Amino acid sequence: MTRFIGAIDQGTTSTRFIVFDRAGAVIAQAQREHRQIFPQPGWVEHDPIEIRDAVAATMDEALRSADLGARDLAAIGITNQRETTVLWDRHTGLPVHNALVWQDTRVDRMVTELARDGGQDRFRAATGLPLASYFSALKLRWLLDQVPGARTRAAAGDLLFGTIDAWLLWTLTGLHATDVTNASRTQLMNLTTLDWDEALLSAFGIPRAVLPRIVASSAVLATTAQGVPISGILGDQQAALMGQACFEPGEAKNTYGTGCFLLMHTGTTPVASRHGLITTVAARLSDAPATYALEGSIAITGALVQWLRDNLGIIKHSADVEALAASVPDNGDVYFVPAFSGLYAPHWRADARGVIAGLTRFAGAGHIARAALEATAYQTMDVVRAMEKDSGIPIRALRADGGMVLNTLLMQFQADMLDVPVVRPATVETTALGAAYAAGLAVGYWRNLDDLRANWAVARTWHPAMAADRRDGLSTAWRKALDRSLGWATI
Repeated sequence: MTRFIGAIDQGTTSTRFIVFDRAGAVIAQAQREHRQIFPQPGWVEHDPIEIRDAVAATMDEALRSADLGARDLAAIGITNQRETTVLWDRHTGLPVHNALVWQDTRVDRMVTELARDGGQDRFRAATGLPLASYFSALKLRWLLDQVPGARTRAAAGDLLFGTIDAWLLWTLTGLHATDVTNASRTQLMNLTTLDWDEALLSAFGIPRAVLPRIVASSAVLATTAQGVPISGILGDQQAALMGQACFEPGEAKNTYGTGCFLLMHTGTTPVASRHGLITTVAARLSDAPATYALEGSIAITGALVQWLRDNLGIIKHSADVEALAASVPDNGDVYFVPAFSGLYAPHWRADARGVIAGLTRFAGAGHIARAALEATAYQTMDVVRAMEKDSGIPIRALRADGGMVLNTLLMQFQADMLDVPVVRPATVETTALGAAYAAGLAVGYWRNLDDLRANWAVARTWHPAMAADRRDGLSTAWRKALDRSLGWATI
C-alpha cells in the first residue's frame, strides 16, 4: 500500500495541512486563515483555540480531498510560526490568554530595562539572540505577570507554556514538548547545552515547571488519537532550510512570507554574529549532533501586501499587487520602510516605525504598490550583505521559497539588487516539506539526507539584469528612507 507523510504548517496568517509523497510532491492540501487580533497599537494576538480547530479541519479536508485517511499516513510533522507564545491550563486544556504573536511589541519597555545591565547583547553569548521583543521569554514573563494568578499556578505546574509547536503537540497527543529549533527562539535555551539555562530563567523570571521538554527535531515523539506518529518538529524557517535541502555550511535560503527569513547553514558549530544577525539551531536529527545557522529575520514583507489590501484597500486580493506595481515603470522615487514592529535584522531598532518617503503629487497607487514590493528586496539585500560579512562566504545564488516567490516582478528585482541569481525550487511548499522530511526520516520513510537532496529541483531562475549605477542609486535612496524611520517611537 502506498503511504504518505503529512505536514501541519501553522503560520502567522493561516494553517495548512499538506500530504507529500516520497518524491516530495504535493498529493493534497487544505488551508484556513485565522484572525489577526490587534488590541492596541503594536499588540498582535492569535486565538490558540481557533488555531487548534483549524489544524483539525485542514487535516480532515486535505485527506478527504484525496480519498485518504489517517491509515495512509506513515507519520506527521509539525512546522510553525516561531516565538509566538501560548500559556494554557494543564487540567482544562484552555489557554489563559490569547497567544502573543512574534510581531507583538508590548514588551519593548521590558527590553529596555533588561538592556540597562549589559546592553542589547547581554544574553547573546548563551542564546545567539539580542534582547528584543521578538523572542518568547519576555512575552511569557508578561503573561505570568499580567494574567491574575498565573505566576503562582505556573510555578506549581498547573500552567504550561509553549510556542505553537508545543501547543499543537499537546492538543494532538497530550505530550508537553518542543524541539530544539523552537526552543532556541525562546531566549531561554543555551545554544551549547541545548537545555533550559538556569541563569536565563532567573534573569527573565521564568519558573522551570512551566516549560516543555526539549526534544530532537526528528524523532518519534507520540501518536495521535488515530495512531499516526508525530515524528518531526521544526520552526518554520528551519523547516524551509531542510525543505530546500540546505544541509552543508554556506548553503542558504530566503523564505518570502509574512516576513522574510534568510538562513545560512553553518554546520555543527554555532557562529557568533558581529553584523546584526542571530545564531540559531538549524536542526537536530535523532541522536546526531545539532546543526546551526545564521539568520536574518525581517518582520514585515508579505504582511505589507496584506496591509495594502486590508488597511489601505488599494488591492482586492494579495495577488493583485504585482499587476498594480507593474502598471508603473519604476517606483517614482517612492520608498516604503515597513517598520510596523520596529526593524529586525540587521538593524534591531525597536524605535523605528513605518515610513513612506519621497511622495509627490505624481505618486499613485502603482508607485506605492511597487515601493511595497521593493521594500522586501531592499531588506533582504541588507541581510545578505550582513551574512556575507559574518560568514566570510559570498552568496552566489539565493534559493527562494514562500508565497511571494510567485511574484515575478519581485523575484527579478531581488536578483537585480543582489546581483546574483534567485532560484525557485520545483516544490515551493518547502516549509511544510521540511517538516515532512523530519517526520519521514524518523520513521524510515526516507533513508537519509541524500534521498532528500535527490528530490530538490529548480523550477525557475531569475538572473540579474540591472546596471550597477542604477542599483547603487536605488540602494542609496533606500538607506535615506531607512534613516528616516529611526527614532520615531519613544521606548
